[in-house]
Amino acid sequence: MRRNRIAVLVATATATAIALGATAVPAIAVSAITVPSSHTSVRTSAPHAGKAAALQKAIDGLPDSAATAAQVRYKDMDKGLRWSGASGESDVRTHTPVKGDERFRAGSITKTFTAAVALQLVHEKKLDLDGTVQHYLPGLLPAHYPDVKVGQLLNYTSGLPGGDTRGTPKTPDWDKGRYTTWDHRALVQAGFGKPMEFTPGTQQHYSNIGYNVLGLLIEKVTGRTYEQELRDRVINRAGLKDTYSPGTSFGIKGRHTHGYEALKNADGTTRLVDTTEWDQSETWASGDLITTTADLDRFVSALFAGRVVPQQELKLMFTVPRVPQYENGKPAVYGSGLARFQLTKDGAVYWGKTGSRYGYLNGFAATQDGKESLIYSVNSTDAKGEDASPDSRVGRIIAAGVGTPSA
Repeated sequence: MRRNRIAVLVATATATAIALGATAVPAIAVSAITVPSSHTSVRTSAPHAGKAAALQKAIDGLPDSAATAAQVRYKDMDKGLRWSGASGESDVRTHTPVKGDERFRAGSITKTFTAAVALQLVHEKKLDLDGTVQHYLPGLLPAHYPDVKVGQLLNYTSGLPGGDTRGTPKTPDWDKGRYTTWDHRALVQAGFGKPMEFTPGTQQHYSNIGYNVLGLLIEKVTGRTYEQELRDRVINRAGLKDTYSPGTSFGIKGRHTHGYEALKNADGTTRLVDTTEWDQSETWASGDLITTTADLDRFVSALFAGRVVPQQELKLMFTVPRVPQYENGKPAVYGSGLARFQLTKDGAVYWGKTGSRYGYLNGFAATQDGKESLIYSVNSTDAKGEDASPDSRVGRIIAAGVGTPSA
């Protein structure tokens, strides 16, 4: 019997939640994970001691109170440098060292994969960038909403409102729905009791909503599941060995890093909650992917070389619309599935994507020619709260790999 599904991120949705097999969440005292030295493995193919040393230093000292593990890969083909390293423990209960090939939850890096599927379908004329959601999926959007185009979903300019987020780790019930499976259509419609955020195409607002609508569009025009299309069109095409969509599975297959969230106790002490098991249907086509740093390296190389998305449509991934950001009025930074990064005014331009789930903080950045790239996954104990400031773990990794942003 199929499990009931409900809408995610909902304060306004009127669906029914079915908790499945919920058990007590393991907790570990933070002091119990502090060890005197890190488990670090490094491979470098050329004697670029400065870069390798900086990258290693950026991940040394794990586990600590802010992160339990890190996996990093860097390459610069012009300089003949390939480096990979890992630090910390994949499981703080067993003190198992991270080797660097463990799976993890990729979070919103999933969006780049979803964009690749959608752009293939555009190339095949199964989807039209100017085609509307109302045309492909009649009845999905409220009747009073304006037309929303496929291209606007891809570059975050749709104006569609997302559903309200779950509780944060600061609230007692923040992980209440971890074993609940959510219906994909209800997931999309969770926020549709609210008005449009802006006229489609006039601003850019990064959120999950557009990519979950793309998931429904992919299924509608192909007659197959999103997971099947992602596997055949991207995962297999790019030769990825350890990447998959978990569907409604709670866990992660094979060897993987555990995710942990640091929570405050009533007495002011801190404990770690193991967040590894979690039904990812609450993010679906916008954030449910499981992968490895090696597979992300392969994916980025294949994607940027035009082996996943045809060159005509690939240009859209590197095209940022000339509109302001919804939150702050600054120029938009996202293309279709990729974001543009320029750390200094006259420095190199990088394209990539970040992603997080509780316990997992990840990202990739690469030059458009694919010759230089940085891939990282950090098991942050505050993955939804940590930023990439220079003194953060992720900030140090980015600085060691591709440089420090100018003030």
